[in-house]
Amino acid sequence: MRRPEANIRADPRQTPALQTPLAGWFAGPVWLLAALVTGLWPDADDFPATNILAAGFALAGVALLAVAALKMLRGRAAWALALGLGLSAWELAQAKLLLLPRPFFGTPQDLLDVFLTDWARLGNSLLHSLGLLLVGYALGSLIGIATGIGLGRSRRFRYWVHPVLRLIGPLPPVALLPLAFVMFPSSWAAGEALMLLASAFPVAVLTWSGISSVDPAFYDVARTMGAKERFLVFHVALPAALPQIFVGLFMGLGASFAMLVVAEMLGVKAGLGFYMQWAQGWAAYPNMYAALMVMSVMCTGLITLLFRMRDKLLIWQKDGLKW
Repeated sequence: MRRPEANIRADPRQTPALQTPLAGWFAGPVWLLAALVTGLWPDADDFPATNILAAGFALAGVALLAVAALKMLRGRAAWALALGLGLSAWELAQAKLLLLPRPFFGTPQDLLDVFLTDWARLGNSLLHSLGLLLVGYALGSLIGIATGIGLGRSRRFRYWVHPVLRLIGPLPPVALLPLAFVMFPSSWAAGEALMLLASAFPVAVLTWSGISSVDPAFYDVARTMGAKERFLVFHVALPAALPQIFVGLFMGLGASFAMLVVAEMLGVKAGLGFYMQWAQGWAAYPNMYAALMVMSVMCTGLITLLFRMRDKLLIWQKDGLKW
């Protein structure tokens, strides 16, 4: 008779990472081959930083060989191999053969040269974007949570605010851009207001939903212990609604990203969106792609940080929402 344990499938969350030992040993030689192609094959045009790029490829190849020898690459081996092949194909197709139309498609050398020569302006644009984003998103999230608490706990507040929320909330903030630039004294303040609106709506709706779904028995038990309304809000309603609140925070952060780029491209004369607009105007497409890469890292980093906060506060639901 077969044992009952034999019919139980393994939990996919407990399976080891993807093991690709051959990819680990091939990744290093592929990067070294990319270095040889970059350094020894003559460029089809006068591209900057070719020697620096070849040295970088060679250094990456040696490092990958060392990591593979120490058996530390593991599940990242396939990505290291794919990235090396992709960069090699890009270098061969554009820098050596010019198969793609310029200036719309640059070379790896062009992109590297932007980071080497224009890093100060990129860093300054990143700081401006972070400042604009964090202020608007933080204020919008706080207002959204406060509004959600009022909607969930007060009938009078819900009577007056709910129709306004339904009227203004679903409206795309970008549609209010011309009006915002007229109403506010500066483009910076207008951008902050629109990002506040973009983040406040989903946070308010999800906070309200989370508080409304709290079991009434929790409130009854707290009242029998003498709890007042303030305690019910901050120690019963909000902790129970945190999973929904974090969903609203994620949605609000994504909406703020979109509003940030629009505001910087159309009004705010600083930040990564403005840098991209400037680069497109001068046909400096490598600069535009570099700004896109920096913006991608910024957005990914902020979402990852928000997930880390969620996992720390909601440790019992750590696997409930993936990123």
